Amino acid sequence: MGGTDMEDLQQELAEVFKMPRLSSAVSNVDRIIELLSAAREQVAGALDPHTASLTMAKLQNPAKVAFDKVNDNLKDASQAHKKIGKALNEHFPNKPLPSDHDAMANHPALVNRAIAMHLLREGQFSVASTFIEEAQGSVPNASTSQTILDLEDPPDLGTAEPMDEDADDAEASPLFSSTSSENREITAFHSQELQVKFAEMYRVLQDLKARNLLPAIEWARENSAELEARGSNLEFELGHLQYVWLFKGSAVNGLPDDENNGQAGAIRYAQKHFPRHQGRHLHEIQRLVNALAYASNLQASPYRALFETDDAFAEVSSSFTREFCSLLGLSAESPLYIAATAGALALPQLVKYTTATRSKNTEWTTVNELAFETPLPKRMVYHSIFVCPVSKEQTTEDNPPMIIPCGHVLAKETLQKLCKGSRFKCPYCPNEGQMKDARQIIL
Repeated sequence: MGGTDMEDLQQELAEVFKMPRLSSAVSNVDRIIELLSAAREQVAGALDPHTASLTMAKLQNPAKVAFDKVNDNLKDASQAHKKIGKALNEHFPNKPLPSDHDAMANHPALVNRAIAMHLLREGQFSVASTFIEEAQGSVPNASTSQTILDLEDPPDLGTAEPMDEDADDAEASPLFSSTSSENREITAFHSQELQVKFAEMYRVLQDLKARNLLPAIEWARENSAELEARGSNLEFELGHLQYVWLFKGSAVNGLPDDENNGQAGAIRYAQKHFPRHQGRHLHEIQRLVNALAYASNLQASPYRALFETDDAFAEVSSSFTREFCSLLGLSAESPLYIAATAGALALPQLVKYTTATRSKNTEWTTVNELAFETPLPKRMVYHSIFVCPVSKEQTTEDNPPMIIPCGHVLAKETLQKLCKGSRFKCPYCPNEGQMKDARQIIL
């Protein structure tokens, strides 16, 4: 969608926001209720039968005026909704995307798996269960093999053997069935067990949101061996924040004002739990303890940044989510969310480019690359792009980057062209090598 179209749509939205809100309609409805209630009390408490007729006569005009105002308010809101709906239809016409081939059309099971996993990761367990049950019969060969997620007999998904979301060797894992390669990926994820895992994650995140670090610290200690094997600092990060939270005392943390809180409680906590982290975090521990000397004026001390908690709980929540998912063999963010967001960012320019090239009969025909860089934020760029310095072509799966013994990197096809027999000479240094010594690398 062009910039002019977007500006026109923004103007339409601005006009809608200027429209009166339905709060006045609510006030008018409350006014009608008050009039009816007052009339009912007058009729109920009247001794003269003529009082009821007089009361109803007096009620007619005010009630009609109030009803008319409500109808006017609803009419304005309805017109505003229709207007913005019409503008959206004009700027976002319902037409098929200019794609000649849907890469996922022949892989419905993978699409269903991605949706089911996203729902489970988002904590929408009942929706995920219903989706899995309904999708079970929509995938080819669903009657003869288990194609989505096993709800009845989940395997042990302990953290000692994390699941690999992109595993190539499916036969090596007991979580996979003996069905097709596509279905083997799907049967690795059993919704009932994953539901238990993600329910635990959300419980801990809820406690972190409430400034309660103890459940997260307990989880980190239970999984300390796996976390340390990954080089994770999560357990110390949680302990660090707990020390700071206790240090601030009951006036800030709201905990009971006893020997386990305040500066004394922080020192006691450090003495009990920090020694096991001295090997990797001695410098950080020393700084936390040295800050006690500035306790009376910590804001003016060189350790002020260590005791800031405004963003600390959000950051440690993000670290906990990342490490929790990694022990399950999953990425910290939902792949479906990343794919949908990246598509929404890149698709407008791709559609605009495709439409323009088709109108001029200059369509891009290269299969493995795009005509321009896809505009995505850095957090969505997972694989760096390597261009062969000799051929000036971007590497692909069929033509991957190869590192040769001298340390230079060339595309595989370039290296093959340089070979004379089984040997080649590096185009950038005097060294020579053999084709068998070249190794494919993943950037």
